[in-house]
Amino acid sequence: MAKKTIKAVKKSGKEPQTMDELLKATGYKLKGLKKGQLVEGVVTDVTRGAILIDIGAKTEGVVVDKELEVARELMEHLSVGDTVQAYVGSPENERGQILLSLRQAVMDKRWELFERLLKTGEAVAVRGLEVNKGGIIVRSRGVRGFVPSSQFGRKYLGKLDELKNEKFEVKVIEVDREKNRLIFSEKAVSEQEALAKQNEALKLVSPGDELSGVVSGIMPFGVFVRANVPLKKKAKTKQADKELFLEGLVHISEISWEKVENPGNYFKTGDKIKVKVIGVDEKSARLNLSVKQLMADPWEKIAKDYPEGSKVKGEITRMASFGAFVSLAAGVDGLIHISKIPADSQFKVGQKIECFVEQVDMSHRRMSLSLALIKKPVGYK
Repeated sequence: MAKKTIKAVKKSGKEPQTMDELLKATGYKLKGLKKGQLVEGVVTDVTRGAILIDIGAKTEGVVVDKELEVARELMEHLSVGDTVQAYVGSPENERGQILLSLRQAVMDKRWELFERLLKTGEAVAVRGLEVNKGGIIVRSRGVRGFVPSSQFGRKYLGKLDELKNEKFEVKVIEVDREKNRLIFSEKAVSEQEALAKQNEALKLVSPGDELSGVVSGIMPFGVFVRANVPLKKKAKTKQADKELFLEGLVHISEISWEKVENPGNYFKTGDKIKVKVIGVDEKSARLNLSVKQLMADPWEKIAKDYPEGSKVKGEITRMASFGAFVSLAAGVDGLIHISKIPADSQFKVGQKIECFVEQVDMSHRRMSLSLALIKKPVGYK
């Protein structure tokens, strides 16, 4: 029975003879407990073999055996008189004890730690578990988290497999306990000095600049690039400053002049590439980049290569309700409108066909095609 109950009985001056009399004399109410129920109580004793918690039941709850091992981390900061929440593992075992679990309390403590690390910027050790296309799943303090490939320093780009089952240091950059979301950054540790100089690097970059870089991540919407920022001669003061870099994104529309369905078909993490700066976002310290703008625009010589009325060969790349798209060259597609396709004709993607160029609209980058007949009639549209 809890200590506060015993004190209440002594004050009454009369020894109760039954459990009912005891409860009536103390005003104490027994709680009906169920397995899995969340209860709150006060810690009455902490030893190497058990934790006792007064939860207002007929006996104190006890944390022992495997549940005690789970709670070891919490025990370092647990004292008699502390209020804690626990789950009922068993309302009564063979010894008449109420078995409790502090797993949730331990987990809450760990999340509180990550929230604190997010604020302080301290590094924490993680262990690599599983590598996927987006990065690597890690574990720290029994909690799973994720390090995106774009959050690794140049040392590991394209080499994430080396971190499987290995420990390495990271910093917390996002914590969402409700969504069980924990995001880390390795480069915030290994490239801390360079990241601190990003504002300086931003001043050295302007739209139109061409930079070299390394692919740091691949997403469905584009490619992340770690772009090296060369210092102007007047700015070169320290050897370490030669390592300035900025993060940037090559949007899927800026990868190639042709239609890109999957950026992963063009690049892989760790690839060295050349990019052109098309925008600078000072708030996020990120660059908007382009690869295709370093290549000749195929539409610039369309009028010369595909004059109206000329016969061309192409490949059907896409079927739509209003017609068939035909690729004539990389980045150059034309449309055969449905009204120009005979009812008995059946096309399929990948099919090679011959067409006539009917009209070229340079301003909108469009080309109208018609099927090639054995002989093109005069004035055919």
